[in-house]
Amino acid sequence: MTFREVADGVFVRRHESLDLNCGLVVGGDACLVVDTRSHLGEAADLIAAVRRVTPHPWTVVDTHAHYDHCFGNAAFRPATIWGSRGCAADLLATGEAQRAARVAELLADGDAEGAEQVRRAPLDPPDALVDDVAVLDVGGVEVVLRFLGRGHTGHDLVVEVEDGRDGTTVFAGDLVEEGAPPAFEDAFPAEWPATLGRLHAMARGPVVPGHGAVVDAAFVGAQREELLAVLAALREGRLDRGPYDEATMRTAASRLG
Repeated sequence: MTFREVADGVFVRRHESLDLNCGLVVGGDACLVVDTRSHLGEAADLIAAVRRVTPHPWTVVDTHAHYDHCFGNAAFRPATIWGSRGCAADLLATGEAQRAARVAELLADGDAEGAEQVRRAPLDPPDALVDDVAVLDVGGVEVVLRFLGRGHTGHDLVVEVEDGRDGTTVFAGDLVEEGAPPAFEDAFPAEWPATLGRLHAMARGPVVPGHGAVVDAAFVGAQREELLAVLAALREGRLDRGPYDEATMRTAASRLG
């Protein structure tokens, strides 16, 4: 697996494991890594891929506190790791429960080595915290970190990279999903459509979902419509009217509040 350049100096690495995307932004003398994978072994593999692209020192951003996006954080220290304030708090509050659930999944699949890697992964929350907006200078490239509202979690952070030609690349984390239904286990289905609407309004180029193929603004708009249909079905109490399978709709219903 190699990084693929989706805009000038902006790269995506799509992993076979969990169909997860990680990002890389390369500036003149610095780089930014978006998300760090599930454990230190996977993080080391990601680091090797980064080093095949650039020798520059890195800063890291966590899009949210789910294990597959941030359990590799410790491998990138002592660099600064950015995340929303809620991301740091949630990783500390739920990290051990996430670990236990993932270890059980891997053992059930017969992957004892993967389970041990996850079991040993340090919980290393971001230390540069964003409440609303933060602007980073990555070797002369402007990168804006934005909390647009609750959706996939209560603390999703969006990474917007300007390309200098009135366009942007957006790393959306799991606010956007391609290839599988959105995950509602920690979600806020009543608020997710509005948050996705804000993301849709700012999309002027490639949009990198947390999992799956790189998409565009039209895909984001279509997914927002799907989430509105989910919300309407939940409010009607008709899970069979939603756009996703019954199990997904039941999970969404449990999070309606």
